[in-house]
Amino acid sequence: MPSAKRTSAAASVRVRPLVEPDLDRADEIFRVAFGTFLGAPEPEKFFGSADYVHTRWAADPHAAFAATVDGEVVGSNFAADWGSVGFFGPLTIHPDRWDQGIGRRLMEPVMACFDTWGSRHRGLFTFSHSPKHLELYRRYGFWPRFLTAVMRKQVTAGAAVPGRVLYGALTAAERTDALGLGRALTGAVYEGLSLDREIVAVQEQGLGDTLLLEGAGSGLDGLAVCHCGAGSEAGEDVCFVKFGAVRPGPDAADRFERLLDACEQLAAEKGLGQLDAGVNLARRDAYERMAARGFRTGLQGVAMHQPDEPGYSHPDAYVIDDWR
Repeated sequence: MPSAKRTSAAASVRVRPLVEPDLDRADEIFRVAFGTFLGAPEPEKFFGSADYVHTRWAADPHAAFAATVDGEVVGSNFAADWGSVGFFGPLTIHPDRWDQGIGRRLMEPVMACFDTWGSRHRGLFTFSHSPKHLELYRRYGFWPRFLTAVMRKQVTAGAAVPGRVLYGALTAAERTDALGLGRALTGAVYEGLSLDREIVAVQEQGLGDTLLLEGAGSGLDGLAVCHCGAGSEAGEDVCFVKFGAVRPGPDAADRFERLLDACEQLAAEKGLGQLDAGVNLARRDAYERMAARGFRTGLQGVAMHQPDEPGYSHPDAYVIDDWR
């Protein structure tokens, strides 16, 4: 596009909160953008029955933003508040509007969210092979660190996991206590890390369930926030572990194995054939243990961090997530 037209297009862009009537259009753009970039034969059908747009908007409408040109939605972006950790995405723009400065405009409100929330560590997942993506986010202080592998395996039924509790089966009072125990566990992984918003969103939207592994004392050995099936971030016949972690320290590796067993048990109980889980390759032992179980990488990207520090992605961390 000639520079004069790019300048004109950028000047006409408006960024505002994403509202419910925008969601179907934003979902269409999300699919077409990813499908086009990755060369899918039918971009509009990319991601199938998985839903990232409606679910993330419902989880926190105040952290979802639309870019418009002449009143028409042309892109969107979402921020996620995990306590001391914040990440964003998917940031998507209709292919007809690529390279017009709209991505930068959609970065501004999410950075403001992080400032408001006091997010100490901020991150994103993007294409490691795309200089354009890396350069855009580098401008906002994000630095590419280790690769993140989104892995998958076929589900096989196994023995019941002792001490496994489902958040969805708890009473209201028990859920309040469980959230507190979950914060204690994630806070031990990284100070201030909290998955409360994700756990509640999964429950309120009926997207799946959260696994809690009881410990020997009064705390938790592990937890995993799982999306299950069509209409969630997992998609048809898939159980997707959006976040999982175990209590750090001695025997953390054994607790991680138990957590993986529990996730596979949940998938089998739900009648789902595939288990998906992401792991940053800085968490080497966690990655190698998943590979040894038969997990194979289906998608690979790079985690970009601000500041350029590991956060909870280091060799002693047994954490599942991918920041998509």
